[in-house]
Amino acid sequence: MTASSREPAGPSIRAVAFRTVVSTIGRFHSFDLAAQLQRHGSLVSIFSGYPRFKLRNTGVDAARIRTFPWLQTPYMAMIRSPLFTQPLRREWEHLCHVAHDRHVARSLPPCDLVSALSGHGLRTGRAAQAKGAVYVCDRGSTHIGFQDRILREEHALLGLPWQGIDPRVIDAELAEYELADAVTVPSGFVRDSFIAEGYPPEKLILAPYGVDPGIFRRSAPRSREFRILFVGQLSVRKGLHTLLQAVASARLPKARLVLVGGAQPHTEALLRRFPVPHLERLGHLPRTRVMEEMSRASVLVLPSVEEGLALVQAQALACGCPVIGTENTGAADLFRDGVEGYIVPVRSHEAIAERLRRLHDDPALLEAMSAAALARVEALGGWDRYGETIHRAFSALVARRT
Repeated sequence: MTASSREPAGPSIRAVAFRTVVSTIGRFHSFDLAAQLQRHGSLVSIFSGYPRFKLRNTGVDAARIRTFPWLQTPYMAMIRSPLFTQPLRREWEHLCHVAHDRHVARSLPPCDLVSALSGHGLRTGRAAQAKGAVYVCDRGSTHIGFQDRILREEHALLGLPWQGIDPRVIDAELAEYELADAVTVPSGFVRDSFIAEGYPPEKLILAPYGVDPGIFRRSAPRSREFRILFVGQLSVRKGLHTLLQAVASARLPKARLVLVGGAQPHTEALLRRFPVPHLERLGHLPRTRVMEEMSRASVLVLPSVEEGLALVQAQALACGCPVIGTENTGAADLFRDGVEGYIVPVRSHEAIAERLRRLHDDPALLEAMSAAALARVEALGGWDRYGETIHRAFSALVARRT
């Protein structure tokens, strides 16, 4: 699939005032969405499964935040416990999503449009439409059918067991897509995955996420050591195996691979299977430390098999760190191949290794890409541009409904 940032053409529709409710099980980009709607005077409230202490400094007025933390909070507390087995985790996660969806559907205040994060918006969407409101499904990753299929394939290629996405989740998401008046997607890659699955292009709203250069910025000088940075879950989905193979085959003298993020069920097996020298694992880090690592790094590599639009790419650019990302990360909606970084085919450790060698052997190229990365972030317009796109699209949906 070829990523495209084009939006479907349509008749000009007058802008209308409207009231929006946002629903999310956690925080994610949903609070950036809510903050932008609030900036435009269009936010009624945002529902979250997180407790209030996890929702400080979101940019959204506290009075507009409504929480339903009774299941999601203990889930978050137990998620790293060895007693929290995969079957128990799957059942609890399903219960969290269903309970949150039911709560929002019951508690929905008067509004003109509801935007619910996919996976827990079916009942909410039905309740919204029954009251005459527009229902928008907010999908942050690829079409769930495509997502399940490509991840199943990747685990099979590695000979690793994988349960697959919970069939109940797949069924619920497919029903949400069908019910929704529109589906918001963050990248051309995601948009193409929906179209490939037969979804009507006219129901898709392309709105790439932003990055706040006031939060992510260069906070330390680049290290003299060639540091290859990865930020994310150490998983098959994020392409950890591809990264390890790329670094090993690049054979860069005195280069260091730095992994930031939490271990997943297959992490240790992948690290044993594809060993690399000079490996540094930092685990989970607070945002300030992530920013520091991005500033010190020579390059961020994100070899994901499947993503929606990986925000760590834009965050790295804002720190002056060039990015090597696969076509399946939404990279084409953030930066230009060969200018601020490189966009490579998925599953190609050879392509990543070759780009690593280029940057390692040419300090002037690395410096030029770093400067271009900083300029690119300024040109992207941050979250305000995302907000303008979303507000314009939501206004058009409400105008059509009325």
